[in-house]
Amino acid sequence: MATLGWIAILISLVVAAYTTIAAVLGARRQMPALLTSARNGILVFTALMTVAIGVLTLALLTRDFSIALVANSTSRELQMLYTLTALWSNQAGSLLFWSWILSLYSAIVVLQKWNQEHDLMPYVIATLMAIQAFFAFVLSFVSSPFERWWMVAGKPVMSMFAPTGATLFIPPDGQGLNPLLQHPAMAMHPPMLYLGYVGFTIPFAFAIAALISGNLGPAWLRTTRRWTIAPWLFLSIGLLLGGRWAYDVLGWGGYWGWDPVENAAFMPWLAGTAFLHSVMVQERKGMLKVWNIGLVIITFSLVLFGTFLTRSGVIQSVHSFAESSIGVWFLTFIAGTTLAATLLLFVRLKDLKSERDFDSVLSRETFFLLNNLLFLSASFAVLWGTIYPLFSEVVYKQKLTVGPPYFNQVTAPIFSTILLVMAIIPMIGWSGVTREKLLNKLLLPFAISLALAALTFALGVREWIALGGYWLAFFVIASTVIDIGQGSRARAKNSGENIFVAMKNLIARNRRRYGGYLIHVAVAMMAIGIIGSQVYATDVTRALARGESLNVRDYTLTYENLSPDFPSGEATITSAAVAVYRNGARVATLSPARSFFDRAGETQTLPAIYSTPQEDLYVIIAGWENNYSTVTFRAYVNPLVFWLWFGGVALVISTLIAALPDAREEARARADNLARGTAKA
Repeated sequence: MATLGWIAILISLVVAAYTTIAAVLGARRQMPALLTSARNGILVFTALMTVAIGVLTLALLTRDFSIALVANSTSRELQMLYTLTALWSNQAGSLLFWSWILSLYSAIVVLQKWNQEHDLMPYVIATLMAIQAFFAFVLSFVSSPFERWWMVAGKPVMSMFAPTGATLFIPPDGQGLNPLLQHPAMAMHPPMLYLGYVGFTIPFAFAIAALISGNLGPAWLRTTRRWTIAPWLFLSIGLLLGGRWAYDVLGWGGYWGWDPVENAAFMPWLAGTAFLHSVMVQERKGMLKVWNIGLVIITFSLVLFGTFLTRSGVIQSVHSFAESSIGVWFLTFIAGTTLAATLLLFVRLKDLKSERDFDSVLSRETFFLLNNLLFLSASFAVLWGTIYPLFSEVVYKQKLTVGPPYFNQVTAPIFSTILLVMAIIPMIGWSGVTREKLLNKLLLPFAISLALAALTFALGVREWIALGGYWLAFFVIASTVIDIGQGSRARAKNSGENIFVAMKNLIARNRRRYGGYLIHVAVAMMAIGIIGSQVYATDVTRALARGESLNVRDYTLTYENLSPDFPSGEATITSAAVAVYRNGARVATLSPARSFFDRAGETQTLPAIYSTPQEDLYVIIAGWENNYSTVTFRAYVNPLVFWLWFGGVALVISTLIAALPDAREEARARADNLARGTAKA
């Protein structure tokens, strides 16, 4: 079975190399047969990678411990869901999963766009398959998911093929899965991140194709718009699930610790967000062409860098894998890809001149440029904080860590300014606006947000930083809601529709614009949750005997009993029952627990959470003494954290609205298809 999987990957390497060359030669020499073979090469590569990942999945499900990956990541006791997640819990399996997802994306692109983008598709295929050739090479010769255990002179050795004098070693059971990964969110978090990471390869490939072919108009942008929104959405979901996993598993009461691998996913999200805004300027005004291709290159480079961080283990993280030999290969590939793409961009600079200048400082295109600068500044700040331990080790011969205080202090002003820009943009048109008119438009949302901030102050918020953050979030919400409301009223007046039907039809007619505005509202809600939970969190730790209580904020927690040592998969779980009272009334019974994984020799904290829109009560077991007679509990109160998760769900729904085609896009698509048909005739 292992040999079949390895052969499939090896053949895919040959196919990728051939397809890359065939696509370029076919385009340069105008050879349709060669181009068709390149197109088929993408499909063959997809089939081969599907065979490889199918073989590995079957090996996991059948507990084939002759394959090292299976033996190192699973056990006979491991539940089926976590057995499947073991596929991406290790370096080699995750790289195979990366390549397989890209092969599926590539096949879909080829099948969809082959007859529409004749000039671009050969170079799109060449770019995609050049990237795949690298991954196939690594999977074949550097980090194979099909290596087996061999006994050499009484010592186990991992190798694809038998070393001299070796015998195959099949352990009776596996080592089990990392306890931190045995959580339902981990069944979805990594796949969402991969779908996001890998998806950004498609707009990168189209950008490179546009640079090589010289077709630098807006066509490549329109083609890749949804191919950018989709990975951005998946990456957003992945970040949210990762935050929820940290909140539910790590037991420290938080959801974001500026971990290097969290940052690795956040950086391309920031750059991709800048690109999604910037493309609208080129489509509408023919401006920011260099910015758009540059942002695609930066986003993809950050994707590769994030993959490198996660897979090489050069920076310590609860997510990353151990250090391995792929680090040098990845760094070389990142440097080569980024350098080649940047050189292409510089070669085409003269062809990427803007078609017009900025009409006004107070115009939407100017604020979108400011938006780009802010998002890239945030991305660079996160990048610098993430790689600084490596930099300090090389330069100062001492690894200096950078903690959350750096990230919070540096990024908070940037994100605050982004919120301010989000509040202003709905009030500015593409052709600009006078200062007086803008001030008049902003007066109502400013007054409403100021009143809400004053109410927040009256309710007890005294931290000026928190008040400022709340005001900005209220400003965004008020500005956006007023703009949508004014548009709805105007439509209702002209069409005779009631206000709610008018609003629905208004959004349906321009889903891209209003879906984006709804995303802004969702981000503002998330900001409210982040500010409340970061600034006003409270925690209390106390050892309790049965029947004793502790107080935290308005809650009284009473320890009732303990249920020790019941088995669950690879773990043995000890759970407590804690009664929660508020204002004298019992509102919940929480069951915080601790899991002990005997195979790994590790303990995992399982918090219990009582959640309301106002706050979360978050309780963990910190330890116990005297044969469970005394249990130490730690209780956190995290104000408004509900709005982080609620805003995240709203962001996902709003993104789906923005991604759907609206009436204008459908009309443009019909016109483009008609034009292509006329050209062929």
